[in-house]
Amino acid sequence: MMNIKEIIKPENLVYSKSKVQIDTITHYCPGCTHGVVHKLLAELIDEMGLQEKTIGIAPVGCAVFAYNYIDIDWQEAAHGRAPAVATGVVRLNPEKFVFTYQGDGDLASIGAAEIIHACNRGENILVVFINNGIYGMTGGQMAPTTIDKMVTSTTPCGRDHERNGYPLKMTDLVAKLPGTSYVTRQSAQTAASVRKCKRALKKGIQNVLDKKGTSFVEVVSTCNSGWKLSPVQANKWMEENMFPYYPLGDMKDSEKGEPVTNN
Repeated sequence: MMNIKEIIKPENLVYSKSKVQIDTITHYCPGCTHGVVHKLLAELIDEMGLQEKTIGIAPVGCAVFAYNYIDIDWQEAAHGRAPAVATGVVRLNPEKFVFTYQGDGDLASIGAAEIIHACNRGENILVVFINNGIYGMTGGQMAPTTIDKMVTSTTPCGRDHERNGYPLKMTDLVAKLPGTSYVTRQSAQTAASVRKCKRALKKGIQNVLDKKGTSFVEVVSTCNSGWKLSPVQANKWMEENMFPYYPLGDMKDSEKGEPVTNN
C-alpha cells in the first residue's frame, strides 16, 4: 500500500496548484465564479512566466479581494476607476503586463466612462469583466447589467425596462471601439466552459504582450447568494436566462480583421 509521500512524487502528479495562486482559504460564497477566474489567471501568469512583470488593478466590490489569491503586485483603485489607474500604471511601466479585474457594478455603472475611454484610446491592458447581473457585495441591488424581469433587492417584482431602462451590454459597446483588439464573452460553469475561458484569457494576455491595444474578456457569472439560489440552481438559471441576453463567444478579433458576430 502506497503512503502519501509516494503518491505525491512528481511522476505521480497529474495536477498541481499554480505557485502564483496564494494558499489561502476562500472567502467567496459557495458556487461563486470569482474563485474560478482567479485560478485561471494565476495559472496563466505562471505558465506564461509573467509573475514578476504583472500588475493587477483591483477596484471596489467582491472583485477587490483578488489580491488575496494571486501573488503579484496589486494596486487598489477607487470604485470604477481601475481603467484610469491601469492607464497610468502601464504608461509609466510599458514593459509590464497590466490588467484590471472588475465586476459589473463597478465597470458598467460608476466606471462606465472610465472603461469606454480607456478602450477607445486602446490602452495596452487586459480588462477582466465579471458580469453576474447584480451588486453582490452591497446587498443584491439592481446593476446596469441586471436583465429584464430579474428579481433583485431593489426590483422585488423584477427589472422593468420601461421604468429601469435596458440592461447594458458593455462588451457589445467596447467591441465597436477602435482601440480594442480582442473582445469576447465567456463563462465558467462547466469544465468545458472553464477551458474556453482560459483560452480566451490567454489570448487577451498575449495581445497585451504584443502591444495590440485593449483586450476585454467578459465572464458571465453567478451570484448564488445574491440571486437566492443554490450553486446548481444558479448555474441553471444563468444558462437559461443570462446566456440568451449575453450570448457567449468572440465579438472582435484583430487577427481576423473584422468584428465577429455570434448572435
